[in-house]
Amino acid sequence: MLKVHSVESMWAHEGPGLRFVLFLQGCMFKCLYCHNPDTIPSQGGKEMSSEDVLKKVLQSKPYFRGKGGFTVSGGEPMLQAKDLIPLFHLLKKEWIHIAVDTNGFPWNDDVKELIELVDLFLVDIKHINNDWHKKLTGQSNENTFRLIDYLQEKWKHMWIRYVLVSDWTTQPEFIEEIGKKYGSYSMIERLEILPYHKLGVHKWKEMWWEYWLEGAHSTSMEQALSAKELFEKYFEKVVIR
Repeated sequence: MLKVHSVESMWAHEGPGLRFVLFLQGCMFKCLYCHNPDTIPSQGGKEMSSEDVLKKVLQSKPYFRGKGGFTVSGGEPMLQAKDLIPLFHLLKKEWIHIAVDTNGFPWNDDVKELIELVDLFLVDIKHINNDWHKKLTGQSNENTFRLIDYLQEKWKHMWIRYVLVSDWTTQPEFIEEIGKKYGSYSMIERLEILPYHKLGVHKWKEMWWEYWLEGAHSTSMEQALSAKELFEKYFEKVVIR
C-alpha cells in the first residue's frame, strides 16, 4: 500500500503536458524552503492500493492527449519504491507516460528496479556543494549525484531542477560548477529554475515548526535571469518556472 499525501488530477508543472500527480508522504530531506513541509513526516497520509491509484489515473487519461501522463512526487517517492513498482507495471500496460520527481534518496535495489520502469526523471539538485547542501536539507548530496550518473549510464531522460534561494543557491560559482559537472550529460533534456517563494510558510507555522528562512526574500526576476544566463552556457534548454 502507498502512503499518499494528496493527488492532483490536472497538473501542468510536473513533466510534459497535463499530468496526474501523486504526492507521497515522507521525505529524508528537511529543506529549509520546503513549501509542502506536511509531506516530510513519514507518519500520516492516506493508504491507497496500486489499483485504486490506477482507477483515478485512468479517469484523467483522456486529457493527456499523447503528451501528458502520470507523475509521482512527494515527499520523496523513492522511499516507497517497492510499493510503486506494481503501480508502474499497471501504468505501463495502459501506455501511460511515467515521471518521477526525486532528490535521489534512498539508493537500493528497489530503486534500481523502479528506474527501469520510468520514462522521465525530474531530479532536484538542492546544492552542488555538500556543506551547503547539508545546511539546506540536513543530508548529504551524494545519493543525488549517484542517481544522475546512473540515469546517464542507463540512458534515462532527465530534467534537472534547481530552487533559486537568495544567498543560499544564487552564488555564481556554484551555478557554474553544476554546469561544468553536468553540461555534457546527453540525457539531461532541460534545466528548470524554480524561484523561491513564501507560499508554504504558513504550513510550517501550522505544524509548530520553526521556519529558518523567515527573513529570506522571494527570488527576483533579475536573480532568475542571471542564473538562467549562467546555466545557458552549459545546458541547451533552460527555463524559469
